Amino acid sequence: MVVDGSKLARKLIGDVLARELPDAQLVLCGSIAEAREALAQGPVNLVTTSLVLPDGDGIALARTVREGAVQTYVPIIVISGEAQSHLEERRFTEDVTDYFDKSLGHSALAAFIRGYVQPEPIPDARVLYVEDSRVVALATKRMLERHGMKVLHFVGVEEALEHLDAHRGQDDIGTDVVLTDVYLKGALEGKDLVQHVRHGLGYGKRRLPVLVMTGDANPDNQSALLREGANDLVMKPIEERLLITKTLFQLRLSQLPEQRAMDR
Repeated sequence: MVVDGSKLARKLIGDVLARELPDAQLVLCGSIAEAREALAQGPVNLVTTSLVLPDGDGIALARTVREGAVQTYVPIIVISGEAQSHLEERRFTEDVTDYFDKSLGHSALAAFIRGYVQPEPIPDARVLYVEDSRVVALATKRMLERHGMKVLHFVGVEEALEHLDAHRGQDDIGTDVVLTDVYLKGALEGKDLVQHVRHGLGYGKRRLPVLVMTGDANPDNQSALLREGANDLVMKPIEERLLITKTLFQLRLSQLPEQRAMDR
């Protein structure tokens, strides 16, 4: 289901999805009321929505989907040119599964949606993973490896930095994506790792994506991580499908050429 008050935006998103996911059935709606009528006809597998709708907003739509008696749990994705600011300000509710910033372009949107509808592994993709809890690390490592990823596990930021620094200035920077817990037992924490990747090594979000796992519900702390340069947050307790979707999307995004932003 694609919900957007702009007919042009609905067509644009629909065309991208139809081209990239030819087997998907699209339900296009221009408002919450139209979406509610469509949901009454039967469940859908995924919902995308803009933030601004004629009779409400994307957050209200997400609540409507969740409250629908006949609607099973489905991913609800906000597609907006203001997604990043909403993310940094922690304005998304728990009803929203994920978010996509239009500035990333059409190919990125297709890769993002494909990750939910038809997830495909990226063979031999390397994840530099920092976690000091043996139990959590084992469970998360198994999640990633089940989807074909190779996991380089470090118990502390210091060891992870040694690995990254050893590859400084090389074409192969030692990993394809970083996944780290935010609170660690050593002198350095996840935020320090993000800062070193962005400012110490100078790697941008496309060059080396960084995902931060956190159970901290404090929106100020979450916003600080994103402003320091984290690509995205993975909230604990970790849900495997969401972790894999977010990780694979960042990997695919890093491989895509830069594109112009989608029309608002």
